Amino acid sequence: MKFLNFIIKYRLLLGGILLIAAIGVNIETSFWPSFILYLIAVVFIVGHFLFGPMRLIQGYMESGDMEGAEKVIRSIWFPNLLIKPVRSVYFTIKGNLAMVKQDYVSAETHMKKSLSLGSPMKEAEGANHLQLGMLSMQKGNIKEAEKYIRQAIRSGLPDKENEAAAWLQLSSIMINKREFRAAKEYFRKVKKLKPTTPQIVDQIKQMEKYITRMPG
Repeated sequence: MKFLNFIIKYRLLLGGILLIAAIGVNIETSFWPSFILYLIAVVFIVGHFLFGPMRLIQGYMESGDMEGAEKVIRSIWFPNLLIKPVRSVYFTIKGNLAMVKQDYVSAETHMKKSLSLGSPMKEAEGANHLQLGMLSMQKGNIKEAEKYIRQAIRSGLPDKENEAAAWLQLSSIMINKREFRAAKEYFRKVKKLKPTTPQIVDQIKQMEKYITRMPG
C-alpha cells in the first residue's frame, strides 16, 4: 500500500526520470532496448494527468487532514485532463474543502460541476445533492433546498448519519411550510435511524421540544 502511494505521489517525477533514461539508452544503443523505459515513462506521465493523485486525497480526507488533502488537490495542475469520473470526484472534494472553510459560494460551484459530470457512485451523488440542499437552506431558498434534499434521498446516501441529516432537514422544511403531518413523519424517520453525530443529536433534541406540540 505504501509503495503504491509512493508511486502515485511521485508518478510524474518518476516518469520524467524514466523518459530521460530512455532517451539516453536510445542514443547509446537503439530504440528497442529503450522501449520498455519509454513505455513505463508514458504510462506514469499519462496516468498522472488522467487519474491524478485521488487515492492520496482519500487517505487525507478519511483521517480528517484537510490541509494535506488541499495540498494534494493543488498539485493537480490541469483538472480538465482528468477522466470524467475522476474529475467528478475532484470537484466533489474541492466542494467539501470549500465547505470546511465556509466558502459556500465556491462549495456550491464545485458541487454543481461534480453533479454535471455524473458521479461514479450514486451515494456520492446523493451526498452532493444533500450538501447543495443545506447550502440552499443557508441562503433561505427553501424551495430549492427541498428539491436537492429529495434528490439526495432518491439517489441514496453513503451512511445513516447522512440519511438522518437529510430527513431532519426535510422535516424542518415541512415545519416551515406548515405541513406538520409530513414534518412528524420525517422526524420519526430520523429517530429510527438513531444517528450518533453530536450536531444531529443536538438538533433532534431541539426539534423534539416543538414537534410534539404540533397539530397533525
